[in-house]
Amino acid sequence: MIGYRFTDYIPPQDDKPGFESLLKIFMQLITITSGDVGEALNWLSSLDKQYNLTGDEYGIGDFIEDLKKKGYLDENPQERGAFQLTAKSEQSIRRSALEEIFGKLKKGGKGSHATPHTGIGDETSTDRREYRFGDTLEQISMTESLRNAQINHGIGDLQLTEQDLEVTETEHKTQASTVLMIDISHSMILYGEDRITPAKKVAMALAELIKQKYPKDTLDVIVFGNDAWQIEIKDLPYLEVGPYHTNTVAGLELAMDILRKRKTQNKQIFMITDGKPTCLKEGLRYYKNSFGLDRKVVNKTLNLAAQCRRLKIPITTFMIASDPYLQQFVDEFTKVNNGQAYYSSLKGLGHLVFRDYGRNRKKSF
Repeated sequence: MIGYRFTDYIPPQDDKPGFESLLKIFMQLITITSGDVGEALNWLSSLDKQYNLTGDEYGIGDFIEDLKKKGYLDENPQERGAFQLTAKSEQSIRRSALEEIFGKLKKGGKGSHATPHTGIGDETSTDRREYRFGDTLEQISMTESLRNAQINHGIGDLQLTEQDLEVTETEHKTQASTVLMIDISHSMILYGEDRITPAKKVAMALAELIKQKYPKDTLDVIVFGNDAWQIEIKDLPYLEVGPYHTNTVAGLELAMDILRKRKTQNKQIFMITDGKPTCLKEGLRYYKNSFGLDRKVVNKTLNLAAQCRRLKIPITTFMIASDPYLQQFVDEFTKVNNGQAYYSSLKGLGHLVFRDYGRNRKKSF
């Protein structure tokens, strides 16, 4: 009898142990520094000095060389000795944000754009049925059909008839057009509270989620301060707060203009903000008030929320603040739109509170 020989387990050794753990820290620092590679590496060196992140075999210099070899960094042609992020790094940052924010969420019934209709759709289902006139060749399940032929006719007289054919059912999947709004007003860093970093993480996670899971959807990203303008998804890690007030009205108006041009029936707006609108543009003049909730500004914002509701454009708000009166505005805004809201503390985006006013429920993740 042949027995089993047991030996000590030796885990596989990476060619550069420590790279992956340093990479995770580096990606976090890149988000905080708005894509400033030099500043992020300086912070990483300081952290290494304080917490001994590296050892004698693998240092920060080795890590930088690996970043270049693995395609995360390029030489900056405009500044000698400086580095810039590559497209691979930008995607890696978005994926890291996706895992951090949505990696702990439980599966739910709203995990896709599925509809209850079956037939000639564009996504394969697990259901099968008999062949019907009009079914395409691509729908025929050859394995099941041949099995039926063998059962019905036997091996000696094997033939494939129409009655033997089984087809794989397909489902219709709806497409959606999404506009992602990001608040870059000065309040996002006011009083030493860094709200823009978690805001960017949410934005990058949402962008990556839509790109990965719903590639047929459209996603447009806009930022809003005193005014609102459109940016590319790849620019999300580089966002910085400006000396701006919060013109939520301008952001909503631009979002609605973009969605009007989209041909899809399903349209939605995601808004990431610390809550309070403080600015309106009246002709060439800006009306501003940062003290409390200005009813003139708030009412115009709520009117647009109601207009979006009439156009069947739901707004999902990601609230990056814990101030009660800011949450009061988001509650009112979300009720008017009959939309949804996520609340997150600055300590961590792994804990999100989800408010769905359409179904009148509240969840914690």
